[in-house]
Amino acid sequence: MKKTIKIRNKNGVKEREINYIPVRFIIAILLIILETAAVIGITMLCAIYIPYFYLAMYATQIFCVLKIINSEENPDYKIPWLLFVLIVPVAGFMIYFMFYDRKLARKQIKRIQKILSQQIHTKDEKTLEKLKQEDKQAYLQANLLCKLSDTHLYQNTTATYYDMGEKLFPAMLEDMKKAEKFIFLEYFIIEEGNFWNSMLDILKEKAAAGVDVRVVYDDVGCIMTLPGNYYKTLKSYGIKAVCFSRLKGQADNEFNNRSHRKIMVIDGKVGYTGGVNIADEYINEKKLYGLWKDVGIRLEGEAVAQLTSIFLVDYELNVKTPVSEFNPYFWTGCSVENEGYMIPFGDGPRPMFKHRVAKIMLMNMLSQAQDYVYMMSPYLIIDNELCQAIENAAMRGIDVRIITPHIPDKKVVFVMTRSYYKKLTDAGVKIYEFEPGFVHAKVYISDDKYAIVGTINLDYRSLVHHFENGVWLYKHKVLGQIKEDMEETMKKSLYMTDNMIKNTLGQRFIRALVRALSPML
Repeated sequence: MKKTIKIRNKNGVKEREINYIPVRFIIAILLIILETAAVIGITMLCAIYIPYFYLAMYATQIFCVLKIINSEENPDYKIPWLLFVLIVPVAGFMIYFMFYDRKLARKQIKRIQKILSQQIHTKDEKTLEKLKQEDKQAYLQANLLCKLSDTHLYQNTTATYYDMGEKLFPAMLEDMKKAEKFIFLEYFIIEEGNFWNSMLDILKEKAAAGVDVRVVYDDVGCIMTLPGNYYKTLKSYGIKAVCFSRLKGQADNEFNNRSHRKIMVIDGKVGYTGGVNIADEYINEKKLYGLWKDVGIRLEGEAVAQLTSIFLVDYELNVKTPVSEFNPYFWTGCSVENEGYMIPFGDGPRPMFKHRVAKIMLMNMLSQAQDYVYMMSPYLIIDNELCQAIENAAMRGIDVRIITPHIPDKKVVFVMTRSYYKKLTDAGVKIYEFEPGFVHAKVYISDDKYAIVGTINLDYRSLVHHFENGVWLYKHKVLGQIKEDMEETMKKSLYMTDNMIKNTLGQRFIRALVRALSPML
């Protein structure tokens, strides 16, 4: 299947034909469907023709229900699976076993353990102690995050905040041109167009000059935007490229646990992250859903080492030939001084992460706020725990505001997002929909003291399944810019009043249905 796309570059506009859905993906999806159907079909035939097999199947269903009930997952995630297992005979528990958890082989687990041992181990005890003397509560938050995500607290790092993708784009290009040793990129989506082609021209030039250029892109994230073998094209330019968790057509949880991260690191000195993927709509050169509102953050200094570490772990996890040594990529000659604190961190599924890092930090931000909490996310699909944390903060008298899109990119997800409005506004939460278009930014700020900027949405994909990353900031100079951006965005947004939130009986039924299934989507 092919499609023709228009690509802008410095020579003008040209048309190019690419795979709409690459053949490899079609084969992989068909294999998953066939394998799933075969397993269910064989099980049902056995139940019909083999005596007592039905009893064994019934016992398995009971075991499956007990396993779900006794799992450590959030009840919101258990309930739809329980309903599915109990209501759909045979197929319910078969699909549960195949798709509920991602199975990792012992060899993979050993490799993960080896990779994690190579991460940067910064001596941050003095920095933590300094923060403890300044603000005990901030120290406790920083210490918690460091333990949850196996990361470190940093000073001596400047930050620049970009309130739109088109402002981030030229800064990235300028920094890439200055690269002397290496350029690392990891993105959920890369799509050919002016944004990516402008970067690719620089990457090819740098690779030819001997700079170590590595690219990780998510295989499912780029299913509609890149040819299936695009990593081979990049390798022909001297770029070390790899797909994150390459789709192989196995009937397991391949479509979960994707890399939703957005990371660029240059020479270990400069790093970028935020919500911006490498595609033209993110810089408003292509209009899909009105004005595309996104943000990014640029770091320069010691904290960039943590972004380098996150990238190398993901790269190592997906290549056949491992990186021999991480340490040469960790720059230690920092001369930048800054009075604020920051923690770049990763989040993701088990066994890489034992806890829901981002969810815990957001809940703590809400529970400890004394004045306000502003949140900006493209989606609002949250479990009961996080929903209660937001409600409790508002009912305590905290000014809680949430910004979501007014023009959605996915209609079903938009229905899910709006299904939470009534419950939250009844508790005193103020909700705004960005009227000019689509909000893709993921930003959270509280009390002019704390902020999180990164890739983390308020939905199950981000908070449970995907590999994510963010930057936690405390009393950093950039917080003023973040708050100003939030306030300016709210001025351009529709404040959702009770009259706007009222639902018909049909709407309530549809929203109740999609909310019940949302943890499985």
